[in-house]
Amino acid sequence: MVAFLARTPLKIVAVDHRRGRSLERTRLARRVAAVELVVLAALAVGAVMLAEPWFWVPGIVALPMLAIEGWFEVRSRGRRLAPELAGATGVCSVAAMIVLAGGEGGRLAAGVWLILAARVATSIPHVRAQIARLHERPAQARAALAGDVASVALAAVAVALDQSLWAGAFAVAAVIAIQRLATTRPVPRPVILGLRQMAMGFGVVIVTALGVALSAT
Repeated sequence: MVAFLARTPLKIVAVDHRRGRSLERTRLARRVAAVELVVLAALAVGAVMLAEPWFWVPGIVALPMLAIEGWFEVRSRGRRLAPELAGATGVCSVAAMIVLAGGEGGRLAAGVWLILAARVATSIPHVRAQIARLHERPAQARAALAGDVASVALAAVAVALDQSLWAGAFAVAAVIAIQRLATTRPVPRPVILGLRQMAMGFGVVIVTALGVALSAT
């Protein structure tokens, strides 16, 4: 959560530094970011001391993805498809770290990350296509279809790694079906679109967790 909150002031500082300017907002963002980074460091040290060893490996693996998003963000191009996919997939590594911190195996951790990545792969292109429709621009149907195909592939790999993730894969398939149905109807307001995506995201997480719990009993 702290890392997510620190993203905005860090972006402001980086963008202003790149443009060679130092405004009042730059100085304020720098102070806020410094406090948040200190808190983040303290939390990270606490996690390392309390959790199972090597839980942080997924975070290291995700660093290149987060770096891609950061590179685009500093250049005010963070709304493009590539950085959005890279950043969201990188953030999903937190779920894998939680699994490892709790003492579970690497296959389940990787599978959980893939389930969430599958949801990202289908949802981001879909939302972009819907926003394009809302503004009467070309709907980017090919990107949405490619996202669906990638999503199915990622979910399938997740189940191959750990069969307890079958429910999560089913939830991802349900998201794809709901989104495909949505493309045949008028586009809702962006806030409604966002709330629907949030609900489906929580749904994927809950169904995945229930599937893992049922498989363990």
